[in-house]
Order: sequence, then C-alpha cells, then structure tokens
Amino acid sequence: MSDVAPAGQASGEGELPSSIVKREDGVYFKADAGTVACQAAANQIFLSSAYFSGLDYGVFLRALYEAGPELPEGIQGQPLIRFADDIVPFNPARRGFYKSVRISNGEAEYYFEPVFLDLPGQPPQQQALNFDEFVADMWIKGIRFGIDAPAVKAAIAHGKAVRLVAARRLNAAPGRDAAIAEVSQQLHRSNAPRELANGRVDLHTFQNRFPQVKANVKLLRKVPKQAGARGYELSGIVIEPPEPRDLELTGVAGEGTVIEHINGEDYLVSAVEGFVSVDGGSKRLSIGPKIVSREGVSVRTTGNLQLTGEYEEFGEVQEQRVVDGYSITIHQDVYGKINSRGGNISLQRNLIGGTAMNADGNIKVKGMASGAVLQTKKGEVVLGRAENCVISGSKVVVGEALNCEIMADEVMVHKAEGCTIAARKIDIDGAGPRKQAEMQLYVLLPDTSKYDRSIAEYREKAARHAAAAAQRQSELDALTGRQDMRNYLTLATRVRKQEVVLTHEQLGLFQKMAEQLGPALKQVGQISLAVKEAQVRQKQMEDQAEAVLHQKLSVIGAARCTVRAVLGDTLLRPMIFNPDLGPAYDHAPKDIKARLRAASGSQPIFSGARGSIDWSASSAA
Repeated sequence: MSDVAPAGQASGEGELPSSIVKREDGVYFKADAGTVACQAAANQIFLSSAYFSGLDYGVFLRALYEAGPELPEGIQGQPLIRFADDIVPFNPARRGFYKSVRISNGEAEYYFEPVFLDLPGQPPQQQALNFDEFVADMWIKGIRFGIDAPAVKAAIAHGKAVRLVAARRLNAAPGRDAAIAEVSQQLHRSNAPRELANGRVDLHTFQNRFPQVKANVKLLRKVPKQAGARGYELSGIVIEPPEPRDLELTGVAGEGTVIEHINGEDYLVSAVEGFVSVDGGSKRLSIGPKIVSREGVSVRTTGNLQLTGEYEEFGEVQEQRVVDGYSITIHQDVYGKINSRGGNISLQRNLIGGTAMNADGNIKVKGMASGAVLQTKKGEVVLGRAENCVISGSKVVVGEALNCEIMADEVMVHKAEGCTIAARKIDIDGAGPRKQAEMQLYVLLPDTSKYDRSIAEYREKAARHAAAAAQRQSELDALTGRQDMRNYLTLATRVRKQEVVLTHEQLGLFQKMAEQLGPALKQVGQISLAVKEAQVRQKQMEDQAEAVLHQKLSVIGAARCTVRAVLGDTLLRPMIFNPDLGPAYDHAPKDIKARLRAASGSQPIFSGARGSIDWSASSAA
C-alpha cells in the first residue's frame, strides 16, 4: 500500500503540487524543491481554499524563505521536510471569522475578539479561531511572512478581545565589509620608558618607538567580506542587504612587502628585514633599512631617539631632544641635537640653536644655521649661511659666514664677516670685520721641530764623519809624502800597469824595497780604508738629512691662504699644531674657542684693510 495519498482524496482540490508530498503521517516538502517551488506550492494550496492543519510555522517559513530558526536536527539532511499534519478544506463559513489587518511601517496589526456562528433558528454560537486557518487567511490577504506564531496562538487561546502586532517585516541584516587585521605584534610601538642595563629607566626615551621586523613575517591578514542576510517584507518580497565593501591588500602593500595566499587567506608578508613605516596619506606599509617618521621629535611624540639604522624625519626636532643614529635626514627645522655614527646628516631646513655631529660622514644644511654647533671628524660641512656658529671638519664650505668660529683642514667661504677661521687651506672670496668682531685668519702650520732636530742631528753626524775622514787623509798624505815611499809607489804603479819590465836583478832589488817598506805600506792601506769608511758614513748622514728635509717641506707645503678681496681690517697669523696628535680641528667646541684665543698673540703674516692675500707656506719657506 502506498504511503502517499492521492490529491483528490486528501483535499478535494485536485493533484498536489510537485514539491509537496502528503503521507498518512503528515505533509512534507521535498528538500530539493527549492524555496520558489515551495512558495508556489503553498500559494496553490491556499488559493484552492485549503490550509495546512497542524502547521509547524517555523519549519514552514524555513522551507519557503530560508528564514527563521534552523530546521530541527531530526529533519536536517532528510529528503523530505515535514511541516504539517494534513491538508484540509477551508470552510467558507469560518473564513468570515478572520478580519482585515492594518499594515503600517512593516507591521501588521490585528484585532482579536470573540467570534460567533449564526445558525438558522438558533442563537449565535461562539466559535474558536484556529491558527492554521489564520495563516491561510493572512496569506490570501497578502501577509505571507513574519507571523508571530506564539503571540497569535496565545491570543487565540485567550479568547478575549486584544489588539496586537500579528506579523512583522524582517529587515535585511547588513553584511560585514572586508577588513585588514594585524597578525604580528611586532607592528606595535611601545611608548613605555626605556629600561637601562642597570635596571633604571630613561624617562626621556621610549622603549620601542620604531618597530622592526624580520623577513618572511606575516604582518596583516585580509578579513574577507561577509554577505548580509536577506530580509522579507510581509508580502514575502525579498529585501536584499547592501553589498559589503571589498578591499585588497595591494592598497596597503608598500616597498619591502609581498602578498601571499596561505591556507585560503591573503597575508601581507615582510620580504626583507627592516623597520616598519606607514605612510600617513596612502596608508601603505613599507619595510626598509630606513626609519621614516612624520610626527617630529618631541617629548610628546618620540622622546629622545637611539636608532640603529638610517632615519628620515619629516617633522621638527624640538629643543633638548636628541637623535642618535646613522645617516640622518630631517626635512623641517632642527632645534635639538643630531648625532650620527656615520653616513650623512642632511638638514633640509634650518639648524637653530642645535647641534649636528657626525663621527664619519658629511653634514649638509640647505637652510641657515644660527647659534649652532656643526662638527664632523671625517667629512665635509656644507651650508648656505651660518651665524654665530662653531664649525669644524675636514672641509668646510659656507656661502656666507657671520661671527663664526671655523676650524678645518680646508675652508672655502664666499663671504666671511667677523669670523675666526683656522685651516691649512683657506679660500675666501671676500673677508672683513662685522661690527665689533674682527676678521681673524689662522694658517695651520704643523710643528716641524722634530724634523729640525733630526736634520740637525744628521748634519752633526755628517760633520763628525767628514772631520774624521780629513784627519785620516792628512795621516795618509804624511806617509805617502816620504821620498822612499813615493818612489816605491810610483815604480809599483808602473810595474802593475806593465809600463816597465824589470830584469832579474832589478826584481830582487824591488822585492827588497817592498820588504823594507812593508810596515809603512800596511799602515797606508789601513788609513785609506778608514778614510773611505768615514766618507761613506758622511754621505749617508747627508742623505738622511736631505730626506727629512723633504718630509718637512711636504708637511708644511700644503698650507695656503687666499683672500681675493679684503673688505676691512683683517689679520692672518700662523697657528702651530702637532700633527702626531691627530687633526687640529678634532676638538670639543669650547676647546676650539680656547685654541683660537690662545693663538691670537702670534706674529701676523698679514694685517690690512684692503687688497688681497695670497700666501703659501712653501713660498715662505
């Protein structure tokens, strides 16, 4: 016997829709029918003046609209979804019990009250409303979604007059926009005071102001967008949720980062080891060897900085703030201290009352330096204008220097007023005093006393050897001046040259003469050797003295001072320094000032108010 009853036997309304299956144990929707087919099937049943008795409204809505609570566990995954007990005809006499609804702002308001059935010849009999009939009647009146089943059933069971909202619109639930989530904790700064090695803390320095990451570290993760949930009008019309916004990691991927797809998710990964930098405008995250900051250096933003890599700052460096690093670039004014271990210090604006020091590299100020200190041990200092500054370096190039104290190996200034300048090479286009400040120039001359002592010592030794050679030569002359010795030496020379051939008798006499003069001849040989040795040593000492003299001239020969136009009282003096103690300019600012003041008593090389200066140590020597 079949479980499915024929449609005509069940409802008297013809065949059932294909998506509905009616069995003795209930009415089912086919699970694979789809919501549209289920809605059409329900509509067909209701329009045929039938309704579903024993209706499970929650399952009914879930099958028609995929809205409301999930299906019970016993139904999930089954090919048939039971939602009612039976399909029965809707008695026209009872349809009149159900009134119209008032719909306003997505809510259907219904007035429940006792209902009566009029029978011929009998008094009106009170009737009870039925929830299943209510659903069918509301469907025909356009309320196809959102009936508050518990409230309606309670009102019907109460049996008294009550007005309530019988159905509500389900608004669409907005989805979630795509977002970017941080993955690595290394991206976060730490503004806690830096803890020192001795356990104390430095309140002027933050713990980790500029985060640093290794290569191949996951930094950011894309959180995909999530679609919202559909809503439904009371009529069953779909209310689509707004489309969530999407984004891509390419919008935040900067230099030094790559996008990788890992386990179905997109990550922004560091491609290199370096410092994290986020551009304030584009919001791009970059990883590189250079630290880039746009907040400035102050007590509030960064505190004092102790950095390991290159640093570029687009804000100001405030007073009493210290930046220690390597290769530092500042785009705004600097009022604090800049210390670099190497590379270049590049100040794009002004240095006012601050300090720029570089242990091994150049310093360049594009703007003006005022009341500042600029020092480099190995490098150039280049700036357009300097006022009341202390400047030192291997080479200093200034466009206009006013009331400055400058010390270097080489100084080039276009215009200098009221300055004190000390260098081995001085090249100035125009120099003169400024108000009460004199224009003083010092040519750095190395201390050559050690060379002079060496030269004197070598020359003294050469003189002693020359005197010894002369003395031995006089002794030799006395021996060779004897008549017998002179005769023997003359004859011996002629015999050796084969100018004379001796007979046997003459040879015997010659040998006898040699035997008689033997001691004297031996003494002549010894004295001749001593003369030659003394002359060789004399030549060696003279050569040594000459070599030291060349060294001395090479050391002092580079010193030079050129002033093309003297524009007022200007003094040029020598300043002696010891080259063995390192560069003359490598001193603290206060020591530079003290040395310049101490040299003011030396004898002037030039003193005048007009003309020019072209002096060199080589020409003076």
